Amino acid sequence: MRTQIPFAVLAVAFAYTFATAPAHARARVFVASYGDDANPCTFGSPCKTFQHAHDVVDAGGEVTAIDSAGFGPIKITKAVTITSPPGVEAGIVPTGAGSAIFINVPAADAVVLRGLTLNGSGVGGTGIVFSGGASLTVIDCVVQNFVFDGIDFSPSNAAGNLSVTNTATIHNGRAGIDVSPFGSGVVESVFNHVQASTNGDSGIILDGTSSTGTVNGAVYESVAAANGVNLSGLGGEGFLVFSDTGQAPTTLMVFHSASVNNNNGILAQGTGAKVRIANSTITGNNNLSWGGISSGVVVSYGDNYIDGNGDGDPTPPATPRK
Repeated sequence: MRTQIPFAVLAVAFAYTFATAPAHARARVFVASYGDDANPCTFGSPCKTFQHAHDVVDAGGEVTAIDSAGFGPIKITKAVTITSPPGVEAGIVPTGAGSAIFINVPAADAVVLRGLTLNGSGVGGTGIVFSGGASLTVIDCVVQNFVFDGIDFSPSNAAGNLSVTNTATIHNGRAGIDVSPFGSGVVESVFNHVQASTNGDSGIILDGTSSTGTVNGAVYESVAAANGVNLSGLGGEGFLVFSDTGQAPTTLMVFHSASVNNNNGILAQGTGAKVRIANSTITGNNNLSWGGISSGVVVSYGDNYIDGNGDGDPTPPATPRK
């Protein structure tokens, strides 16, 4: 039975139909379960796969799913938005051990992924791989059951920005989200209402060891839970910041968030690694609650809730308040 097309999609489609753009313009294209990649990818004649839709849409354009279906993996090589509206489940399953979405776009290009469900089924390698471009925005997505990372943000160009909102990265073999840039630029990442849970290693990682630039991150209203529970010692952190001498200063601000029931709660490891924590909860972690090792630094604003962790809940240094 075909999913009913939401009114919002119809409204967008009619607006696009009656626009004054020339007939050859492909600023917006559509995919559907009943589509065919031989079609022109209009609302009335949608194509079948996200890959073909990406290939025909203008750079900077938008690909929209009309109904719920699996639309295949995507290799993104230009600025684009891939989206499905509320009420539509646009699924992506990788081919074999590949990635569901691989992104390598020009240095000035931005990619937006909205409303997508990525499932590796225990076979697919990584959910989303970002290897080059100006920015990646992930909104209202689920990334689950991949052998490696849910989201691997590793720009090879000088800089890049990552924004993840209202998204779950769950049941992945390694990290839920791994930010590990190369190059010498500034990389900024923001995680807002993110759930990173039951991953084999850490929930969210910022790793500056392959960069000589700067790596910054902010976590807000997010939860890292039950990550790395089969590990012991280091590994399996809710939030991990990692750097080393001569590599990128790497800093994470954690605000109004929780690291719960992981192997370790929050860890800053290595010279140049720093985590600041405010109004957050760290509880039930098997080993370390929070702290810095190998010259890493964790500082508290003094308004956190820390108890029930395996190390007896030590108190890190507090930052000055003004």
